[in-house]
Parts: sequence; structure tokens; C-alpha cells
Amino acid sequence: MATSEAFTIGGIDISPGTAGDVAFPITTMATGTASSLAVRVLHGARPGPAVFVSGAIHGDEIVGTAVIQRLAQTLDPAQMAGTVLLVPVANIFGFLNRSRYLPDRRDLNRSFPGSAGGSLAGQIANIFYREVVERCELGIDMHSAAIHRYNLPQVRIAAGNARLVELAMAFGAPVIIESPLREGSLRDLARKNGVDMLLFEAGEALRFDRLSIETGVAGVHRVLAHLGMIEEDDGLGAVGIPARANHSVWVRAPRGGVVQMERESGAPVRKGDVLGRVSGLFGEDAQPMCSPVDGIIIGHATLPVVHQGDALFHIAELDHPERIGARIESITEAILASEPQGPAERLLDEDEVV
Repeated sequence: MATSEAFTIGGIDISPGTAGDVAFPITTMATGTASSLAVRVLHGARPGPAVFVSGAIHGDEIVGTAVIQRLAQTLDPAQMAGTVLLVPVANIFGFLNRSRYLPDRRDLNRSFPGSAGGSLAGQIANIFYREVVERCELGIDMHSAAIHRYNLPQVRIAAGNARLVELAMAFGAPVIIESPLREGSLRDLARKNGVDMLLFEAGEALRFDRLSIETGVAGVHRVLAHLGMIEEDDGLGAVGIPARANHSVWVRAPRGGVVQMERESGAPVRKGDVLGRVSGLFGEDAQPMCSPVDGIIIGHATLPVVHQGDALFHIAELDHPERIGARIESITEAILASEPQGPAERLLDEDEVV
């Protein structure tokens, strides 16, 4: 059986079948305390691909950190092929401040490729990309919804990439969203340089929840199994038609007041279904919100006190919702049966929709 050579990173040699931690210096904080990008390298005993898993590129989106903590304890490099690079916190400044952004209000995920002499965001982006992303052929970047919002576990991928559809199906999240990539994002730069990426979205900012964490851990294990890096089931032996979408819509509060939700993330909906009602402080003048499309709810607001125009539901539009979950003979047939119709549309955050 072939064995790996040592994996060299940050001037440190990681021997085959072992793990090692590397800290890449970033800059000093206002107090003069040094900050660094922490990476754990799990270098398999046998040759294979290199994959990175990253969390908290938005500092308040900490579900990925919890997922990576579990991966660090469950993956054994002595039993692996290839190499896994774990980055639990990409944005250490936002993580410490419980904020999506860096101290200068820049968004790290809009700052790639960055530069060694640029802004704080640019310097972190440059180090992260150069030392981690460039070494890999696949990345799994983990996110969550904003504060007071919840996202159903879902995988987002670049439109038109058949390999990513297959890997997303192996991951096994309830929904797959396909869309064009955002200029300046990590995924956009990675694609331009031949690195495929899955983006896992789940849960709420500054919160842990069991479903999101367990889905993330199991999904990474299945992807690694599908790539032949670990000896586990990739979940594709009995294939169900996935919920794949390339278009989504937001449903907003028709008035200010208090919302009573009748549906939540994960619920399938038909056009015209009532999602919830917003009423006044005494429960008067309740106004319904209805789904404008057939689909599945992939995100919802968790704060019941709302203003008129607040986005309360995010729905992925599905062409044939009745097919979802139906068993099928092969992954190829499942991919074809779930192919979304029409061109993929850019997936917008709620605050980008006017």
C-alpha cells in the first residue's frame, strides 16, 4: 500500500498518519496582542486529495466552529487517505467581537484575494487563500443565517458544476441551492483557480443547534467517504431525488406588529399556502402572508416582533416538489430528475433585496 509523503505547511512537516497544528501570524490587535489563523492538519497515511473545512469567515456564524471541533475529534489521520485542513475560525476578530464583520466593518468574504499589504480583511484573506485554499482541490465553507434568523441546513454550489451536484448530494443536506458566484467571495476566487467548493448554511448566528451541527459533521464525513479518503458509507447507495433549486424568494411582513408563524424552515409549501399572520398588539387586524411559489422554506425569522417589510420567510422555488425524496436507481438519474428549470439566479441576502 502506498504511503504519503510529509505535508509541509508553515515551515512544519506533518508526517503521514499524524496531525499537527499551525498558527499563521496575521497582525496585532489594538492592545498589541498577536493574532493568528489557526489550522489543524490531518495528514492521512495514504496518498489522496487535500480538502479544507472552514468556519466563521463571518465571525458570528459559529455553527461551523462546532462542526470542526467534532471533526477534529472524529477523523483519524492514521486511517485516512489524503489530507484535511481544519480552520475553525477564519475571522478571529469578528469571532471575538461576536460580529459578522472585521473591526473596520469590512466583510472578509467580500475581500478575496486580498493582499499582504492591504486592509486587515485583505491581509487575512491573502493568508487564508495562500496557505490553505491553494493547497486543496475541494473546500467546504460553513455559514449560518444572521442574528434573529434561522437557516434550514442546505448546501449552496456554483451553478453548472456537475461534480459539485454529486458532492452536494453526498453531503446529504435537505436542500441544494445553485446560483452564480459573488465577485470577491472565497468561492469565486477558488473557482477561478480550479478549487471546487461546497458552502454549508445552517442555523442561526451566535447559536448552536443539534440539527445543524450533526448535519454538518455527517455531511463532511460522507463527502470524504465519497472521495475515498475515509472508509465510511457516502450515503449514495440508496438515492432519493434531492430538493434542488436555482431561484428563491423572500416573503415580507405586510404590516408591523407581532407575527404568529404557521410554517417554519423545512416545510414544503404550495403557492397560496398561508405561512403566518401578523397582527396588532391586541391581536387585531391579523394579515396573512402567503407563499408566492411552490417550494420549501429554507429560512425564517426567529424574532416575533416585526416591522412592515421585514423578511420573515425565505423560500426555495421547486419545479416538481412532489418528486422530492422519491427513491431512484442511480445518482445520475437523481441528478437529471432534480435538474432545476431556467437559468440560475443570484442568491441574495435579505438586506440586499430592496
